[in-house]
Amino acid sequence: MSKFKSSDPDRLDSLSPAEGERFVGTGKVIKLRNHQPLAMKTIIPHRQVRGNGRAAFFLNFLRRPSLIGSVIPSSRFLERRIVETARIAQSHIVVELGPGTGGTTRAILEALPRRAQLLAIEINPAFVPYLKAHPDPRLSVYLGSAEHIRKALEACDHRRPDAVVSGIPFSTMPAEIGRKILREIWDCLAPGGRFVTYQLMSRVALLEPLLLGDPDVQLEYLNLPPLRVYSWRKPA
Repeated sequence: MSKFKSSDPDRLDSLSPAEGERFVGTGKVIKLRNHQPLAMKTIIPHRQVRGNGRAAFFLNFLRRPSLIGSVIPSSRFLERRIVETARIAQSHIVVELGPGTGGTTRAILEALPRRAQLLAIEINPAFVPYLKAHPDPRLSVYLGSAEHIRKALEACDHRRPDAVVSGIPFSTMPAEIGRKILREIWDCLAPGGRFVTYQLMSRVALLEPLLLGDPDVQLEYLNLPPLRVYSWRKPA
């Protein structure tokens, strides 16, 4: 079994899906049994991360395009629209699904109130060191699937979120998995909370229309590629 040490974070970019079951943080192997998610709140000290997050994002898009929504990270214009649409500045608990290397994560943290909390759920272990590079104590990082949002909230001792922001590509995943993720998001979202997702295709709006209702849709042209920003508000 190959081992990836905290002193060698650049090798994390070369993890294959099979090797993603093993992850080393502080000199020992962290085993993920049967792809079950694991809270990673204290595994990677931020000072150990090196390398270019944009390069890692692009390389991982080439390796696993179905798990990454775009070939490059979001523009600052898209990040601003997401933060404003989700009303991050008025939120206490925020969940980000599919944060990648953390561009949108930084934008959320900049707008987040001082006493609020952000939970970032990322399925790709190669991106976790970049997320953990944020020294902000309000941020918790969870390695696992968006399907496990409820378990991730429980693991980090968070209550229902006021906002869920998602960058995961609903257009490339099996429809049933997409529906399950949407149901989990809606179930755990606080009354009056907002679900915001940015997508290239419109499929997310067609997966659970009876549960979520009609979305508000905006188009952000100042992004490559231009993306639709969908938002729903859960009834209070």
